[in-house]
Amino acid sequence: MARRRTFIGIDIGDAIRGSAKALQKELAKVDPGVKWVTPESMHVTLLFLGDVDDRELHAVCKAVATAARGEPSFSLRVSGLGVFPNARRPKVVWAGVTDGADVLRRLHTALEEKMMALGGYRSEERGYTPHLTLGRVNTPEAAVAVAAELPKRTAWQGGRVTVDEVLVYDSELNSDGPVYTVVGRAPLAGP
Repeated sequence: MARRRTFIGIDIGDAIRGSAKALQKELAKVDPGVKWVTPESMHVTLLFLGDVDDRELHAVCKAVATAARGEPSFSLRVSGLGVFPNARRPKVVWAGVTDGADVLRRLHTALEEKMMALGGYRSEERGYTPHLTLGRVNTPEAAVAVAAELPKRTAWQGGRVTVDEVLVYDSELNSDGPVYTVVGRAPLAGP
């Protein structure tokens, strides 16, 4: 019984990837203690499922398609910066989602309900914050440097993309970081 590390997400398009990569280069000059996400791995996560049995993957993709049918295509805009868990102890550097955030929250809720109905999946304890992960802070010095840089970047604009599908990704971990493969596509087909 093979298992796949699986999550559901949104592709951000090449224009946003390019803007985010340029921002990462600027931020990397501040402190080298951040592991930056590779541009080809950038996405907006809707729901992390964890290990999914290959035999359950079809049911997962079908449930994602049902949830996606309820929403029309929408415009997503990436802008501003933030950190998790907070500015005093930043661990993850992210770009915010402004336009389209409400749609992402609705999709997250619908997907979470569908996955829980399949069984074996539990809801996340923390609230859902739509975001684009840029990097992970690895040292206390980098945390201080990143926290000092955030107020200077609140007006950063990453761009827009039209979102017309939800993707199911397989995530394979290797020594260079995760490699994501799309294993399912669900068009947004709402009114």
